[in-house]
Amino acid sequence: MHHDSTVLQHPHQLDLPGQSHVAEGPHDQTGMYVMHHALRRDLDAFRRAVPRTPTGDSSTWQALHTRWVRFAAVLHHHHTAEDEAYWPLLAAAVAERGSDEDRAEVAAMADEHAGIDPELEACGAAFAALRDHPCDAHRNALDVRVAGLQELLLEHLAHEEGVVLPMLQRVWTVEEFAAAEKGVQEYYPLKEAPFLVGWALYGLPEEGRRRMVALAGPVYSVIHALVRGRFARGERRTFRYADAP
Repeated sequence: MHHDSTVLQHPHQLDLPGQSHVAEGPHDQTGMYVMHHALRRDLDAFRRAVPRTPTGDSSTWQALHTRWVRFAAVLHHHHTAEDEAYWPLLAAAVAERGSDEDRAEVAAMADEHAGIDPELEACGAAFAALRDHPCDAHRNALDVRVAGLQELLLEHLAHEEGVVLPMLQRVWTVEEFAAAEKGVQEYYPLKEAPFLVGWALYGLPEEGRRRMVALAGPVYSVIHALVRGRFARGERRTFRYADAP
């Protein structure tokens, strides 16, 4: 009975569109799941926009390239924060309370990040090539690059959600989780907050928005109120052809 009462105290975890697994446990994974949702949403939008945007629409391609640079920076930043502030703390807890298999899974996270980085750079170069020399050949090459990155990132996110986040729930204490979350937050400078808040909450189901605002505090809500309209308009312009026939 005591065990059941402890389980009941665990926070309700988000289950967002595209999410591969819900890691039940004592630590609220809202921030991680919201980030993953935004990454999946962006890659899906780029995958739809690239083959449909006319090569002659230079202003839209410029907007797509600029937006890709922001996406790539957020993804690289997220992975760097995990590699430097999250996984080392999890590895330390696993060394004390986990198994050899757990240790291998934590190490795999940084290895997968290292494999994603070159694909991210290749996509950026393909975007720049198309922007500078618009033609069907460059667009087809970009389409292949973005598809490859999407496949790689979706595999990584599914691995993280299905194996590593459940492990995190099992081995971390409340204090260790709080320390890791605090460490990751320090990687996101305040000057980036307007973009990051608009980006993270765009297209997020209502429960996700409510949970994220409750977790991040009232300033987050104020920023979102200020930026959400402008951010949404920018997304509609940039991805204007994404849903074309």
